[in-house]
Amino acid sequence: MVYYFTSKREEYDRSYVIYMGKHKEENEDLIKYGRDTDLWFHADNLSSAHVYVRLEIGESWESLPEGLLEDCAQLTKANSIEGNKRDNVVIVYTPWSNLRKTNGMAVGQVGFKKEKQVRKVHVPTRINAIVNRLNKTKVEKFPDLQQENVDYQKLRHASSRAEQSARMKRDQAEANAKKKAAWDKEHAYDDMFSDENLARSSNQSRGNDWEDDFM
Repeated sequence: MVYYFTSKREEYDRSYVIYMGKHKEENEDLIKYGRDTDLWFHADNLSSAHVYVRLEIGESWESLPEGLLEDCAQLTKANSIEGNKRDNVVIVYTPWSNLRKTNGMAVGQVGFKKEKQVRKVHVPTRINAIVNRLNKTKVEKFPDLQQENVDYQKLRHASSRAEQSARMKRDQAEANAKKKAAWDKEHAYDDMFSDENLARSSNQSRGNDWEDDFM
């Protein structure tokens, strides 16, 4: 079972999906089938739920709305048996892609590939108004995480191909425009030396009295 929450505040223009597993076994599946747009939260040096927020493709995890960061941190603290009872709890967060899982690790245990990509947020105390607001949006589901991951990868692949095709078309259009500009510059005076223009400027076809035009 996976719990889903919705974070929506006036300060950001869309709602965000926050989710977590019911127990450590489900956390294993979330670790395994996460997305590169997911951001992972956990209480630092304490047992807690693995909390994720799902971002949009291209959205930076390092510039989250402050309210969203607070919601995720408060929800993580509230879902830590020991951390929920304490003040001044530290919550760590990092992109899902930075999680490292090895065969020797216990169920639900993870490490990090790059410590530089791990951030920390200090939670002085539990804010019941935030936790209660999020709990009111909680929905329990039994998703097929593996199939969702397959569908997501197909979508990303199709999107990547579409972006590549659009980029190739733009590059070709720019190359054609540059080629045309270069050709136009090189042949800018071609018309001046055409047979028709040369004939118009030649004195040989004029009558003997052509000089009278200047009198």
